[in-house]
Amino acid sequence: MKIREATQEDWKAIWLIFHEIVSLGDTYGFATDTTSEEAQNIWLSSPRKTYVFEEHNDVLGSYYLKTNFAGPGGHVCNCGYIVSSNARGKGLATAMCEHSQKIAKELGYKAMQFNFVASSNEGASRLWEKLGFDVVGPLPRAFKHPAKGYVDALVMYKWLDNESRNSSN
Repeated sequence: MKIREATQEDWKAIWLIFHEIVSLGDTYGFATDTTSEEAQNIWLSSPRKTYVFEEHNDVLGSYYLKTNFAGPGGHVCNCGYIVSSNARGKGLATAMCEHSQKIAKELGYKAMQFNFVASSNEGASRLWEKLGFDVVGPLPRAFKHPAKGYVDALVMYKWLDNESRNSSN
């Protein structure tokens, strides 16, 4: 198993996973009818980096890394992760999140923020907390789950730099 930077040739495999997850409407804030072209822009073209988790030349998961906001907030990055349903429970999300933090530091980011984690996605929020992310606030009823109705979305944050969070550097 390896994590490597994604190429345009990986899009078909990434799209299959993206579509599988997003079309359910129960974890991501993307429209359930997002087209392949729109998704490619979201996942592969716009981010600063996109990676795939690969085993035996099969893409089992992917993540993107992008600057959350430019200017004074440019030191904070954002990531999104997807794992194929047939590869869940094998530690891929953990490996990709740990890898993304390493890459983020290499790219000069000081922090990572998840802007919109559906509170109903308990597996993800538990994993992010286990990996050191804090819930810094709920967005009340911001996510419309297809079965549970309006649930909170969580903003999660982790300071990546070993220096003090109060440092002005």
